[in-house]
Amino acid sequence: MDTPVLPPETKEILRHLRRRYRTEFDTLRLREKELKILQVADIEPLLHGRDPFEDVSRFPFWVRLWEAALLLSDLMLSQAVPPGGRLLELGAGLGAPGLAAALAGHRVTLSDYEPQILDFQRVSAAANGLRGIDFRLIDWLKPPKMEPFDTIIGAEILFRADFFTPLLKIFRHYLAPGGTIYLAHDATRKSLGAFLELASADFTIGTMARKISGDDKEVTIVLNRLQRKDPESRSN
Repeated sequence: MDTPVLPPETKEILRHLRRRYRTEFDTLRLREKELKILQVADIEPLLHGRDPFEDVSRFPFWVRLWEAALLLSDLMLSQAVPPGGRLLELGAGLGAPGLAAALAGHRVTLSDYEPQILDFQRVSAAANGLRGIDFRLIDWLKPPKMEPFDTIIGAEILFRADFFTPLLKIFRHYLAPGGTIYLAHDATRKSLGAFLELASADFTIGTMARKISGDDKEVTIVLNRLQRKDPESRSN
């Protein structure tokens, strides 16, 4: 699709990104709403000739709009939004779920670990006329102090087992009392079960599987809802 109308400062961000990446806008249609998402049109230069399946920890997961992110975006548009509800998307990448949440009325913070990823999110937010979104660099090993969030979301963020413990600490520190975490992952992701087992010590976990079409095949996505256990149930 053609480049949407952007404010001058966002045009400059886009020009800077296009010096490094070949980009394009794609339109997501979700529940009779549309989201314009800035994407990397060709990821091959980012792989430097490496096979991404040999070492998935080195794959730039953020450059792709995963099926799990699409399903989580749809979920965000289907949920009731608490008045003034604050939402954090962790490892947001291109930011579709968080942008959908902003469209639904959440006060959204999008986060990732590299500045250029946040620039993709800034351009997409501006392309959709979404204001008031906060963009934060978050190192899971050294997370910044922030006010708690009513909702935390993440799609395809469980790709390294050594980040499980830091991620659980983030959940404990950033989730407001009575808050909810929503996670979405491909059902074939082997790390999901191990992470949920660790998380079950502190959180009650609900699970639902849904199928979605993508890349000429049907993919099963697992949606998990985590809510903090009360102290008595954790001690039993």
